[in-house]
Amino acid sequence: MITHNQLFIGGEWTTPSSAELLDIVSPHDNAVIGRAAQALPADVDRAVAAARKAFDEGPWPHTTPAERIAVLRRLAALREKRADEIAALISAENGSALWFTKAGQPGLGRQATAYLKAAAEFDWEKTLEPSDPALPFRSVVRREAIGVVAAIIPWNSPFSSAMAKIIPALLAGNSVVLKVSPENTLSMSLLADLLVETGLPDGVISVLPADRETSEYLVKHPDVDKIAFTGSTRAGRRIASLAGEQLKRVSLELGGKSAAIILPDADVDAAVQGLKFGSLLNNAESCIAQTRILAPRSRYEEVVAGLKKLIESLGVGDPADDATFIGPMIRRDQQQRVLDYIRLGIAEGARLVTGGPEVPAGLEKGNYVTPTLFADVDNGMRIAQEEIFGPVLVVIAYDDEDDAVRIANDSEYGLSGGVWSADPAHALAVARRVRTGTVTVNGAPIGFDGPFGGFKASGLGREYGAVGLGTYTEYQTITIPEANDR
Repeated sequence: MITHNQLFIGGEWTTPSSAELLDIVSPHDNAVIGRAAQALPADVDRAVAAARKAFDEGPWPHTTPAERIAVLRRLAALREKRADEIAALISAENGSALWFTKAGQPGLGRQATAYLKAAAEFDWEKTLEPSDPALPFRSVVRREAIGVVAAIIPWNSPFSSAMAKIIPALLAGNSVVLKVSPENTLSMSLLADLLVETGLPDGVISVLPADRETSEYLVKHPDVDKIAFTGSTRAGRRIASLAGEQLKRVSLELGGKSAAIILPDADVDAAVQGLKFGSLLNNAESCIAQTRILAPRSRYEEVVAGLKKLIESLGVGDPADDATFIGPMIRRDQQQRVLDYIRLGIAEGARLVTGGPEVPAGLEKGNYVTPTLFADVDNGMRIAQEEIFGPVLVVIAYDDEDDAVRIANDSEYGLSGGVWSADPAHALAVARRVRTGTVTVNGAPIGFDGPFGGFKASGLGREYGAVGLGTYTEYQTITIPEANDR
């Protein structure tokens, strides 16, 4: 069993304000696998004070972009060396299947590379040509760090969420307080160890596992300049309202209920195999999961049959087992939430094709859910409108292409989605009509060079690449008079 009785504050391991440790339990069998300190408001005060001092008085904001790039490149390399250990820890604490946590490690490298490339090419400072040549001054436009960033991440993909925020925030010269979920204390403590090796100046970063109440205290802290949040839409609305009261900068990556449109000419077998990952990655505890499958009426039962065969073929069990594709939900309450949605789908009149609210036999000790498929679903049903965050797929019939786009857009969310077609150019044309921040064509992966984020209730702002880096900066314009002898 792993024990962490200290907190990582201001770049060093320190004694927490409370000696009480939280039990970290395995979603597989609810056995205790670790015990760890948790942050309270007093610890937040210390972390924010260290970050404030580091930003106002320390060297980090005044280093060159090239110097900051070198430091963050070192962090990426350190993470890569311990990729297998990271994957195993996340599987143990989250219930994510080991295939997924291992497969995600190269993605973390690509994510970091995209940010480093963006920083190297970024317009940190440029002089504008005046629109009127007769103007007797020129404008210098600079991109500056915002200040103290509170980065708040969810439990479902902790390393990806953490690196998506701390890398650009630090590249821009900010100091960071990273608030992580209690469930992820083990893997995020490993991240803290990597940060020690990285060699950041004192105070620049803290990593605090904490509950919701302490998180809100951090959001409201007067010395925090920006909130960068990934999580539920409900929590995002609360954070936006709190940030608005203090005019803090805020970026929000929130929930989704993404649609996959299978066009009539699509290769259904290929689409189904692609949706194995597009819809069910990370136990479907993923904001980008395409859990609404839109199928043409002419091929509806073919799609349903293909998905049924797929879902029934998936291994469900111990996330550490190589044969497992779907592991347990992270907590008992999340397991019950998903089971309640399955019961709701039955009550709403959807056709239960496979799965159901029974826990898989032999896995009763863990937080398991039987992967479930519903057909004959109306898009107005709650199972089609609300984010379930578990392995529950719904298949919705459409009449024609316009109807498919209408259904895909008939959602409060707009985070991701997919289009499948034998004609990629046609699929691209349909993708342009879908009101979401990211659309994949024929199963192409989401890239890290372009911006990622949501329309509507799926969030504000963007992550990844140059656009994501820019969200951690402020513009400053300096006007300088031209020389008299020009």
